[in-house]
Amino acid sequence: MQAIEVLERLVGFPSVVGTPNGEIVAWIRHYLQSHGAVVTELPGPEGDRSNLFATIGPKETAGYILSGHMDVVPAAESGWTSDPFRLRAEADRLYGRGATDMKGFLAAVLAAVPALAETPLRRPVHLAFSYDEEAGCRGVPHMIARLPEFCATPLGAIIGEPSGMRAIRAHKGKAAARLTVRGRSGHSSRPDQGLNAIHAITDVLACARAEAERLTRGPYEPVFEPPYSSLQVGTLKGGQAVNIIPDSCEAEFEARAISGVDPITLLAPLRAAAEALSRRGFQIEWRELSAYPALSLTADAPLAALLGELTGIEPLAAVSYGTEAGLFQRAGIDAIICGPGDIGRAHKPDEFIFAGELLACQAMVEALGRRCV
Repeated sequence: MQAIEVLERLVGFPSVVGTPNGEIVAWIRHYLQSHGAVVTELPGPEGDRSNLFATIGPKETAGYILSGHMDVVPAAESGWTSDPFRLRAEADRLYGRGATDMKGFLAAVLAAVPALAETPLRRPVHLAFSYDEEAGCRGVPHMIARLPEFCATPLGAIIGEPSGMRAIRAHKGKAAARLTVRGRSGHSSRPDQGLNAIHAITDVLACARAEAERLTRGPYEPVFEPPYSSLQVGTLKGGQAVNIIPDSCEAEFEARAISGVDPITLLAPLRAAAEALSRRGFQIEWRELSAYPALSLTADAPLAALLGELTGIEPLAAVSYGTEAGLFQRAGIDAIICGPGDIGRAHKPDEFIFAGELLACQAMVEALGRRCV
């Protein structure tokens, strides 16, 4: 199958983050097995979602991982001019949810599989396809933990997030959490008889604002924009009516961390401020939503040099958005980002990828295979 044909099939599976992905997993597994790949389906703890790990070539020697996620963000936003889960071609543009983020990469890799299967590989090429990346990289850690069962320690992992086919060596880490504060309701004319959850949560919001300001003063890592770690309040919900004491309020926080900083630690002051509210009679629930580490691959790393040669473009030092790459690096595997498409087209109505970008990515994967002979 050509890359566009594969992409058409992949887009047709509405594999929205947080939902069952059995159909897309089954199709990819069958496709890979039909070309002789050794495929393992790895169900996650949710029970209705799985990762896929496949190997082409001898698994006993060190090779390379091509990694991408099968899930997509929802497509309920207005502005779509066609069915988001049916690939639409218009000139060189291919429209559909996930076309850029990141089923385009998966399609290019799968289209290259027949060529890889016919190549006498001395080093293997592994495919690691994950679930629920869009929920904070929830699926891939389960797969990474089991890699020693399936292959020798890889020489590197290429994470195919949309980068315009320019390799990227670093990105920030991220952590997100949800705080729910529960107080006691009542009539607004008797505030002495209630516990106002919105008033209480303002202590934590003030802490978040102070921490966000503090982070702007460093430490710095100049390759990023901005060059410091950051923190924000992303959502705030609470209250029923103006004359009712609000008995519940919920806020979500996000931190993004430069290299060498654990993003979870950036949220620690907020959690401490939240827990202090329990001493005033409020019930507190703090839930970590997601966390993944930063990626930092040195400029002289062999993997960076390899991607520069395969793409013909000097790798970019860093981006501020995050990927699964930091998780591979934390597991002791060099990782780098390189994939077709543009991150600026992702998570938008009429998401698209250029057909030429698919072909360029397929050519890169096939060239990687020739390096493994």
